Amino acid sequence: MFDLKVINSVLDQLEEERGIPRAKVIEAIETSLATAYKKEYGKRGQIVRATFDINTGSVEFNQVKIVVDKDSVKMPEDEPAPDAEGAESEGEEKEPDTRVRFNAEQHMLLDDARLMKKDVAIDDEMVFPLESKGDFGRIAAQTAKQVIIQKIREAEKTSVLGEYETREGEVIAGTVQRIERGNVFLDLGRATAILPYDEQIHGERFRQGERIRAYLYSVEEGARGVFLRVSRSHPKFLQKLFEYETPELAAGTVVVKGIAREPGSRSKIAVHAVDEHIDPVGALVGQRGVRVSTVMSELGGEKIDVIEWSEDPIQFIEDALSPAKVLSVELDEEEHIARVEVSEDQQSLAIGKGGQNVRLAAKLTGWKIDIHSAQTGEELVVDGEVVADDPHDDVAQEAEAEAAQTDELADEAPESTDTDTETDTELDDALAETSESTPEAEAASEAETPSEEADKEKKA
Repeated sequence: MFDLKVINSVLDQLEEERGIPRAKVIEAIETSLATAYKKEYGKRGQIVRATFDINTGSVEFNQVKIVVDKDSVKMPEDEPAPDAEGAESEGEEKEPDTRVRFNAEQHMLLDDARLMKKDVAIDDEMVFPLESKGDFGRIAAQTAKQVIIQKIREAEKTSVLGEYETREGEVIAGTVQRIERGNVFLDLGRATAILPYDEQIHGERFRQGERIRAYLYSVEEGARGVFLRVSRSHPKFLQKLFEYETPELAAGTVVVKGIAREPGSRSKIAVHAVDEHIDPVGALVGQRGVRVSTVMSELGGEKIDVIEWSEDPIQFIEDALSPAKVLSVELDEEEHIARVEVSEDQQSLAIGKGGQNVRLAAKLTGWKIDIHSAQTGEELVVDGEVVADDPHDDVAQEAEAEAAQTDELADEAPESTDTDTETDTELDDALAETSESTPEAEAASEAETPSEEADKEKKA
């Protein structure tokens, strides 16, 4: 009836590729055969079970009846007649009868069952063999096929769910299968994961067939299968990448205390060493920055600041605002605000581009940070939001003002030069006329004349 060689090869293939145990597939075959038998030869309400022997290929069919008593089921004589039912409805309403109606094809009274088996109890099963059939009609065969497919899908879903439930919170790798409406579908081999658009790093572009890694943060079981949701913007993704690169972090000697991240732009991670002899920042950075560079390249060049965690909130806030140097920190415990004072040349570093540095520091420490300038006393940041312009912008504005003033002077320079030239010419003419009309000048000219005549006589 069955080709055992083909069945065994199919069982091995399903177990190897999809992770479905052989017992589950054999159970699906038995369920489909019982369904086909009942469809073709059974009666309504009948419970049919099939037993398939994988070694011989033989099939046994049995009918199962459940042992009940008269109190647990609704017997035909207990049902009221239609007239009596109408009369009862006119009177007081009674509670509905939730008992199951007795069916001779699937139920057996306790007294009758004890005639066959003395130690039988209620809810036990009585098994009766049925005549074996090997010829099923087209409809029964189609029904059996659908049952096998459904059972295999259920077994596969259970297998995938059992595997990835234990891997939730880990980094998994997959191949880009397709991209639909910004969502990326990753082929994991036995399952498909979804990388939503909101969980992607801004600016990343994926190609079909590209292999990427992501953080598995949700495993959901739905009517159409198992849904695996992954993320590349999750803060835990950054932590897991460091765990793969840092043995101290994976071993637990270095612990991550907090992560503040703006995916694709910048992140701050606070770490603490359980062992005093270990430098937590150096462990994550690595020799010549090899470890942190590897993580940055995986995240598309995202800048990462590794900060040492401290129990002292003042010290922690100072480190969180790095690379800026902080002059002083005052804490307001009631409002949970930290007022930070920085020098004028450190303002831009403390605030960061668009307030990013102070925003990440506030998120990492859990304190609202207000930044003040030491020289001007101006409040630059309130509750992590920039309220004053960047000092570099003021410098640029001053430079532009000086350049504009220089251009105006340059435009006026040619006109002033012509005026000065005319003035100098008039002064020279006046001096010449004055020198000619002065008596001392005439005497000097007469004194110089004899000497000139003496020189001419010497030359002659």
